[in-house]
Amino acid sequence: MFKHKSIQFKVILILAVLLFPEAKAQNNYPLTKSKLDKVIVNELKLDTVVWYFEDFKKTLVIDKKWQELFSDLNLYKHQQKLYKEEKYFETVDKRISTEIIKERLKVLNAKTPLDIGYHPDLENVINYYLNSEKANTERLMSLSMYYFPMFESVFDKYDIPLEIKYLALVESALNPKAKSWVGATGLWQFMYGTGKVYDLDVSSYVDERMDPLRSTEAAAKYLKHLYGMFDDWNLALAAYNSGPGNVNKAIRRSGGQKNYWALRPFLPRETAGYVPSFFAMMYLFEYADEHKYQPELPAVPYLATDTIQTRNLIKLEQIAKITKTDPEFLEFLNPSYKLGIIPYEPEKSYSIRLPYKAAGLYAANEDKIYDYAKKEIARSKEKLPEYYKTSDKVFYRVRSGDVLGKIAERYGVRVSEIKRWNGLRNSRINIGDRLVVYPRKANYTQSLVKVPKNASPSGPSEKETENSTEYYTVKSGDSLWSISKKFKGVSVNDLKSLNNLKNNALKPGMTLKIKS
Repeated sequence: MFKHKSIQFKVILILAVLLFPEAKAQNNYPLTKSKLDKVIVNELKLDTVVWYFEDFKKTLVIDKKWQELFSDLNLYKHQQKLYKEEKYFETVDKRISTEIIKERLKVLNAKTPLDIGYHPDLENVINYYLNSEKANTERLMSLSMYYFPMFESVFDKYDIPLEIKYLALVESALNPKAKSWVGATGLWQFMYGTGKVYDLDVSSYVDERMDPLRSTEAAAKYLKHLYGMFDDWNLALAAYNSGPGNVNKAIRRSGGQKNYWALRPFLPRETAGYVPSFFAMMYLFEYADEHKYQPELPAVPYLATDTIQTRNLIKLEQIAKITKTDPEFLEFLNPSYKLGIIPYEPEKSYSIRLPYKAAGLYAANEDKIYDYAKKEIARSKEKLPEYYKTSDKVFYRVRSGDVLGKIAERYGVRVSEIKRWNGLRNSRINIGDRLVVYPRKANYTQSLVKVPKNASPSGPSEKETENSTEYYTVKSGDSLWSISKKFKGVSVNDLKSLNNLKNNALKPGMTLKIKS
């Protein structure tokens, strides 16, 4: 496993500290090799200490112990404590000369097959990031501690340079629910079509472009394909951003040049800034200590989580309740389930990622958990397939006085669900925002909001009169003709006149006046 015995000893020393925290309390981990021999022989039941782990079964025993305690290790908490007690610098160290940047880029270039040559524009991007808000960069660094081990394991499998993990920072800022204006989605920003090519399923329930592991596998395959086309990682990165066609055009326009920096003037403007942004992020993360960045450690490391294949329909909120896992953290671990529901399809497998302890609890009680979920769904009288089809979603336009709680109540859903469906990180909404909502109230389209004529601007009074204005919320597939047929004595012309409509165009989420 390791080439040097000194490294092995350190690893086993740390393992022993994790397994037997009582040893830690004595004079700063006073474990000698002889004491460690005794610990491993007595506690792990190994005959001898095998420094090179030649016996695979013994390796499995140690790995199992490591995994069992990784989510609750004292050394990890000790490190977190040190981080929190360390003096915090409000700003980064921005004092950096061109010569230092050149020297550091040389060091980075020597460690990777990518071509990280110095360029004035790259220096400008580095300085731009250094002058950006420190807290945001540190938040990215904290998230990277969770995601990067996963990226590295997948890239290693496909022989992708591990440094390409920094690409996800540029693509999505490590937000698995990130969505561009053209529809590119997830950590690696796959378009619907490209995602399908690389087996990323998108349905009413699930968007695997948001699945961290599956999308990283797809990104690795796509990057491998692009590298095969250009035999150059810098050009593969450029092609990842703008497509191989644009890179080939740039090669032709440049007279056959195949060096990224020579091609750069011939690439689309966005792509010309894309690779320098990637290198700048790589520089920032590799020299974070030198610039006094101080990110917090993640709540749970990626290696302290595990996946379990589900065998029935179940909701994330039910799993959170049973396993005593924070619901928002469970959503963070499982961002691909758009509606907070893990569907069941006999021909397709779905899985749930959980902290290691919760995974053990789930695996040991699966039948009871599914029985509980089934009863809860029946008790709530929810017909999930009816309420969670894509065709049932509505687009709600935020109006003056709206808050998420009010909108959630109207459609019979939770605020947390509206936030999840729309990728909202807080409850702030603005007038004019368009929100996707999957209503649970079966008759929400038929239930009219009655506003008395004498109502105050802030809303209807508690007493409704006979003479009230009726409203209807447009849903997907509605037309003026179909809406007019729902209400006796209402014609298409009436609807157009009451709502000052110049044509028949409608948008889901619009509120129409029906009668006045």
